[in-house]
Amino acid sequence: MTMGGRITVSKSTLVRPAQETPRRRLWLSSLDLAAPRMHLPSVRFYRHGGNRPDGGDGVPPADNEGSRFFDGERMRRALAEALVPFYPMAGRLGHDGDGRLEIDCNGEGVLFVEADAADTTVDDYGDFAPTAELRRLVPAVGEYTDDVSALPLLLLQVTYFKCGGVCLGVATDHYVSDGMSTSHFVNSWAELCRRGTKISSVPYIDRTLLRAREPPTPSFRHVEYLPPPAALPATTAKLLLSASDESTPPATTAVDIFKLTLSDLARLRAQLPSRVDDVSQPRRLSMYAVVAAHVWRCVSLARGLPPDQPTMLIAAVDGRSRLPLPAGFLGNVVFSATPISEASTVMTRGAAAGVVQAALDRMDGDYCRSALDCLEMQPEHLSDIARRRAATFWYNLVVTSWVRMRIHDADFGWGRPVFMGPGGIAKEGLAFVLPSADGDGSLSVAVCLRAEHMDKFRVLILHPEVARLGFRPDGGDVFRSQVDDDDVMCEVVRRVGVRRQWTRRPSTIDHGGAAPVDDSAVSVASSLDVVGVRSLTAAPPR
Repeated sequence: MTMGGRITVSKSTLVRPAQETPRRRLWLSSLDLAAPRMHLPSVRFYRHGGNRPDGGDGVPPADNEGSRFFDGERMRRALAEALVPFYPMAGRLGHDGDGRLEIDCNGEGVLFVEADAADTTVDDYGDFAPTAELRRLVPAVGEYTDDVSALPLLLLQVTYFKCGGVCLGVATDHYVSDGMSTSHFVNSWAELCRRGTKISSVPYIDRTLLRAREPPTPSFRHVEYLPPPAALPATTAKLLLSASDESTPPATTAVDIFKLTLSDLARLRAQLPSRVDDVSQPRRLSMYAVVAAHVWRCVSLARGLPPDQPTMLIAAVDGRSRLPLPAGFLGNVVFSATPISEASTVMTRGAAAGVVQAALDRMDGDYCRSALDCLEMQPEHLSDIARRRAATFWYNLVVTSWVRMRIHDADFGWGRPVFMGPGGIAKEGLAFVLPSADGDGSLSVAVCLRAEHMDKFRVLILHPEVARLGFRPDGGDVFRSQVDDDDVMCEVVRRVGVRRQWTRRPSTIDHGGAAPVDDSAVSVASSLDVVGVRSLTAAPPR
């Protein structure tokens, strides 16, 4: 895979709503303020003439005939129209009289960038792992400063490749919208570009539906807003030992993406009970619980956590249907299911899934309302909660699922995306679960881990049976287990193959005359060599 080609920005404009929109100040909920400020990057890749419902002959619909593939002017006009009903997207952050953050719906506009990658093709991005190279396809947000009004809430970039394909990069401030609302906006923009008529689903703009009750009456203990479990001395020692290893600098992280086919998912589910018994009632295991638990288990094994180290999974949960909220609600409605368990339980096959499912089942309307009340009662601590949630605690894991989002519906008139996913993962211990663009029922897991942990995770996520893995009470390396099945070993060799590890360095992006900086560097290594998969047959457990 040849990467590191130059990206040249050809045009950069601020697009404002096509007509006058309400000038108002939009209240932000405590749920908004308890989250770290960030622009969530995402990418959608399109092949020229590919993934079209009409057969993929490359001929645009009649109303797009004669226009360039992903014509910038047509997209800008449709964007201006989309910003009329979605007018908060065109605003800026501000403060109310008490200094509380809010959205100033001032119509200043969103950034729309057109760029060319003349040396790069869609195929160069392989399986679209959210590496630093992918992040170059999303507009750079810049530094967050005390001037909260300095940055647009939405930044967009269309990058044209030499193969004729396109990438749409999106960076959305989480204060204005979560993934569900951003997907709603992009799909509506695409609908206007494709059809030129009114959008079929209008946004509902009223954040006050997320106000706490009066008076606030939390009825649950909300561990998701408490400090995470502390690292045990053995965990701290392992962390310091890793940091002192000159061969693996502690700041080095790796990102990758892994496809779980229908047969993979069926095998995972078959290894678990169909229902989990509880003191109140049995519960059916959802696919979200199955996959999240599998990732949690594999990450914990790859990290080599001590068996008694408490580890926390933060599983993002959409609260729209739980509260419930009106269709099209525009905003951030992400709550957190937060199971906590000792690593020995998480690393035991089957146990983690039950723990995750119990946490997900608890996320009903009463729990979500209680969470809003809990946050309302500690306004002075919201910034502390946000900082903790932005920090990296390497023995925990955050999983976000985009499976229920319509992330592949953004057809601008030239076909549906062949891939949609995160445009980079900034923190160690973050994972995304993505649906397939082909509709074949497969799922992909994109994750960021320490490089030395990723090497082991690559083997575990694709073939967890490879070493009959489980909790090692002696604290030994879980990879020192015996494999006595040559077919299993051949399968691991075939599926793991050669993966990439990216080191973060400045990218070469030409902004119209500015001096280019060093290319992003890529080091490619075989997981089979680094991890020593073939040596798994040699050493039984000690």
